[in-house]
Amino acid sequence: MARVALDAMGGDVFPGPNLEGAVKAVEALPGIEIVLVGDAPLLSQEIASHPEFGRRLTVQAADGYVGMDEKPTDALRKKPNCSLAVCWQLMASKAVDAVVSAGHTGAVVAAGLRTRLFLRNVRRPGIAVVLPTMRGRCVLMDVGANPAARPEHLLQYGVMGAVYARNLLGVEKPSIGLMNIGSEDGKGNDLVREAQELYAKSKAIQSYNYVGNVEGRDLYEGRTDVVICEGFVGNVILKSSEGIVDMLFKTVGKAVVSALDVERNKAIEALKALERKYVYHESGGAPLLGVDGNCIICHGSSNGHSIFNALKLADELQNRGINSQICSELEVDLQLVGSA
Repeated sequence: MARVALDAMGGDVFPGPNLEGAVKAVEALPGIEIVLVGDAPLLSQEIASHPEFGRRLTVQAADGYVGMDEKPTDALRKKPNCSLAVCWQLMASKAVDAVVSAGHTGAVVAAGLRTRLFLRNVRRPGIAVVLPTMRGRCVLMDVGANPAARPEHLLQYGVMGAVYARNLLGVEKPSIGLMNIGSEDGKGNDLVREAQELYAKSKAIQSYNYVGNVEGRDLYEGRTDVVICEGFVGNVILKSSEGIVDMLFKTVGKAVVSALDVERNKAIEALKALERKYVYHESGGAPLLGVDGNCIICHGSSNGHSIFNALKLADELQNRGINSQICSELEVDLQLVGSA
């Protein structure tokens, strides 16, 4: 059972998709409770037609929100009780177990860092995404939370990513690789080389299947179940991947369909099925691993279906107890990462 604070004012278009996803979630997930955080009069009016949900769908007032075009630190300083900040305040006070937001990613992370709501032994949280590959799926971490990572952060991301892969992908002993410009030992910048040294000494990493360096092309070939990189690199990979997929569906898909006659409808349906596999709506969002609670960051253009999937993921993470597993596995490497 999970109690989730949903940033009802987050996203490119709000609160519509957030309300739609919340209603669908309480209908489909018996154990979930959702607190809609934002404009109380507006939200209360919107959920008035759903009295059957009782306290499983409630409203928490907030003062304003962080716009997509605002600088996160400035916005949070000027609006300390905005919807996103209130979500994190609720989790810090243990009033909720998770936060879900389709708002400004930088603001979601910044609000979390301001609370210092880190798991025991975690030096810096990171965002993990699940990407499709030729062999299945792969966890990529970090994709934007920490663009100035240190070697010990990359070490901990390896452990957190492996725990996530084990629970969400069902891989008992996930393989782990460090993103680099070459597979040979000694390749890369100082950050990656120092991280390599830590990985070689890590008891937690060695309990998995550490394969060493991986290159960009290895990601989608599915060479490993988990790929670790700093937030700057990970974000570039993620955004480039989204652009490539969109381009391929619009160009290659159009060319294939226009060349067909009898089988055109079947081709269109096949392309739609592939699109559902690759677009972000189906994953719902990406978890910010390493925080004391659960935080799911959604795409700004998330629709109701995507918000539902994000709430479902938050509920699943809570029920699987992933955070306790992360804390336990990080414990064995404290001598490698030093003090916080």
